Amino acid sequence: MNTPTPTERFLRAIIGRAYPRVVGQNRELSWLVIDCLLPLLGVAAYVYIYKAMNAAPYFISYVVLGGAMTAFWLNILWSMASQWFWEKETANLQIYIMAPVSPMAILCGMGIGGLLSTTIRAAAVVIVGSLLFGVTYQVSSIWLVIAVFLLTLISLYGMGMLLASLFLMYGREAWHMSNLLQEPVYLFSGFYFPVKSLGAWVAGAASLIPLTLGLDAMRQLMFSSDPTLGFLSPWVECLILLALCPFFLWLAKLSLARMEKAARIEGSLTLRWQ
Repeated sequence: MNTPTPTERFLRAIIGRAYPRVVGQNRELSWLVIDCLLPLLGVAAYVYIYKAMNAAPYFISYVVLGGAMTAFWLNILWSMASQWFWEKETANLQIYIMAPVSPMAILCGMGIGGLLSTTIRAAAVVIVGSLLFGVTYQVSSIWLVIAVFLLTLISLYGMGMLLASLFLMYGREAWHMSNLLQEPVYLFSGFYFPVKSLGAWVAGAASLIPLTLGLDAMRQLMFSSDPTLGFLSPWVECLILLALCPFFLWLAKLSLARMEKAARIEGSLTLRWQ
């Protein structure tokens, strides 16, 4: 039997970790209904606030798209960033550390496995929200929208891999860290309003979060809104996202490699970082 190459092992690990999440989603369909309906309540709340203020119709479009993208951020927080902590609690972390594959492959498989339900949830918010609130789309460049979306996801999941090892260092504080980051990112990434309204300095600092630039670019490309509401040109934001992808993946690789090395040398990652 031929020994698999490192690339083959990497891809097999991704498929192996993605498969249980894809299959598990089909075993409890009630979760899928809850995940699709509950986010619409938060979206509807912001929509009616804008309607009560007699805001321009494109603000409602901003809310619907922002509400859809929250699904991906929550997937990063709870299915990737907190994952090593939960695996430690269930005594699976040692098995992953000893496995002859990269921790990045394991986390990538977990993220891809959760991406199916996340995409369904995001699509449900967009479709139902668009029908309920009369959202119209005027896409100026479909290929640029796809490029921005994919680059946003790649850099965002790279950030999730980085946070996974950092959260593990804080042990039980990972739960609190996840809750702490949830709402501030909603604010600084401009999920429900144009991020430019925060000011150039705050918006620039928030651009380290890939969702900030991704949302801003997609809104400019998909809706006929006021052009002065955009933070940067969609092409510029696409280039920045292109740079953030290898940046976060490189940081994640360094962080996970350091975590793996410490675990193999000391024999107990849990005792070292608790």
